[in-house]
Amino acid sequence: MTLKAVLEEESMVLLVDDEIASIRKSPGLLAEQPAIGLFLGEDGTDPVGLYKVPNKFNGRILDHKITAVAPKVTMRTPWAKEVTPAKVWAQYPRPALRRDHWTNLNGHWDYAVTPREAKTPGQWDGRILVPFAIEAPLSGVEKRFTPDDALWYRRSLDIAKQNPGRRYKLNFEAVDYRSTVWVNGRDVGSHTGGNLPFSFDVTDALKTGRNEIMLRVTDATDSAYQLHGKQRLNPKGIWYTPVSGIWQTVWMEEVAPTHVTAAKITPSIDGTVKIALTCEGDVTVLPATTVTASLDGKVVATTTGRPDALRLEIPDPKPWSPDSPVLYDLKIEFGEDVVHSYTGLRETGKRKDADGHWRFTLNGEPIFHWGTLDQGWWPDGLLTPPSDEAMVSDIRFLKESGFNTIRKHIKIEPRRYYHHCDKIGMMVWQDQVSAVRDDDPEWTRLQPDPPTTKWPAEAHARFMAELKGMMDGLHSHPCIVQWVPFNERWGQHQTVEVGKWTVAYDPTRQVNIASGGNFFPVGDIVDAHKYPHPEFPWDDGAGGRFDDFVKVMGEFGGHGFPVEGHLWSKNTRNWGYGGLPKDKAEWLERYRTSIRMLADLKKQGIAAGIYTQTTDVEGEINGLITYDRKVRKIPARELREIGNVLFE
Repeated sequence: MTLKAVLEEESMVLLVDDEIASIRKSPGLLAEQPAIGLFLGEDGTDPVGLYKVPNKFNGRILDHKITAVAPKVTMRTPWAKEVTPAKVWAQYPRPALRRDHWTNLNGHWDYAVTPREAKTPGQWDGRILVPFAIEAPLSGVEKRFTPDDALWYRRSLDIAKQNPGRRYKLNFEAVDYRSTVWVNGRDVGSHTGGNLPFSFDVTDALKTGRNEIMLRVTDATDSAYQLHGKQRLNPKGIWYTPVSGIWQTVWMEEVAPTHVTAAKITPSIDGTVKIALTCEGDVTVLPATTVTASLDGKVVATTTGRPDALRLEIPDPKPWSPDSPVLYDLKIEFGEDVVHSYTGLRETGKRKDADGHWRFTLNGEPIFHWGTLDQGWWPDGLLTPPSDEAMVSDIRFLKESGFNTIRKHIKIEPRRYYHHCDKIGMMVWQDQVSAVRDDDPEWTRLQPDPPTTKWPAEAHARFMAELKGMMDGLHSHPCIVQWVPFNERWGQHQTVEVGKWTVAYDPTRQVNIASGGNFFPVGDIVDAHKYPHPEFPWDDGAGGRFDDFVKVMGEFGGHGFPVEGHLWSKNTRNWGYGGLPKDKAEWLERYRTSIRMLADLKKQGIAAGIYTQTTDVEGEINGLITYDRKVRKIPARELREIGNVLFE
């Protein structure tokens, strides 16, 4: 096999046989030699995913930077064939605050890529299918985008008649990263951030007849202090294809002049539900607000009061849990504005068992959190699932497999995702999206005296604004039981400050300050990551450092198994922790062993286990499902049977 080593961008040198004699081969892997550096196949794709070439190799000086080459991906999920401009994410995007009058703006938009400094696009490059990112195959473009570019969108919107006195809100569920929006040439607003919804009141810019909406986006991805999660301009290993531009639903809604923009719903298992509304418009004189709760179509409680301090008392309350995800419908009447929501009556907590071990509780009863690391990536849509049905399929598989928890890993999903977790009955640990940096602190894990890092004031303020925005947006979902501000040491900074703020801002949930990261005594949890089999470093807690914290395995497993015909790219390094097994039987026994070890750790005091991971992702083949979602490597029934040992 002929291989080439990269010396610099668009410059390669052929390696002779004796230079590659020690290269190890395995299924789906062209070549790997971690002791030497990065190798490319003849087609220019990266089969290894290493970061640097050493300064010398067999006496030859190698001191140039590497530029990775992205493989062309043809993998599709079963739902891809159903995606059309007329049928793309047609569901109401904000199920926890619903109105009757709305317009879906997903579908074909004109697009153009220009130099970043361009004031307008000179011409349009073609059409892009919204809400898929420009890099995603389902967008119809599948083009890489750089920090030096600007991405432009344009579409028309016909309005036959504007209802007098009503307001029109243009809503974007998520756009990565910096956005400016014009309606009929009028600047209606800008937004910074790639993961949260935002809205503009465009009433005064609209007209009867044809209207033009235009959007400009720039995206630095993994540059500066931008929160980007697993995205990389040069993806490899555990880092994935970047996502730029619109990647969630765009829509417009008609609202009353004074209307509700958010509802913070905080339930208790005694039937008390506190509701605080955020309103927009003429808020000098707020109308009385009425909230009606129903169960199975029957009214069970009603209250009227101030919109920012409503209190419902539900008789004979039925609690929400993974085994019984009971949801009460809520009708909120605020003057002319009527919105619909829901709630689940549940309380999360922690307490010590008879042996003195901290355990999580749900509704006052101990519960072991058994879940998967779920990254929410798709080969055809990248961060955007191909459809609502596709997204639900992953959740239902996990539920059928005996899991009661999902750790949503450094991604904020579309709001419908959490709605489905509420309905299906899955607890969610929600990660903040991280900003991995070259100057991240040394990774000392759970050892004493971890290093501290401080970000520039502006960068830290942006981090906190996005953390608060995530917590505000997801507060009312009963499925959310835990906040995870940091993953490992990725962007970990001012940890105690962030942790204390998070605990104070939402005392109704547990706080896992840094899953697998450097340990600081703040929040509720001490979290270890260990691959491939779970181990907890009990000795690191000597002197009582961990005594006040719930102990969890926030990541373990990651056992890789390649399914031929279902690999993202054969020319990419396909890998799992602990190396690849010789056959499926060995892989299955590795999985069983990890679960037995977790069960032993539970007896010693571990309160939760998160297995890596739900699906394969690009070159990571350690999922329970293939990346294309076509093969479940272990049937749900067998997964449930294996996991039963955790609940004995």
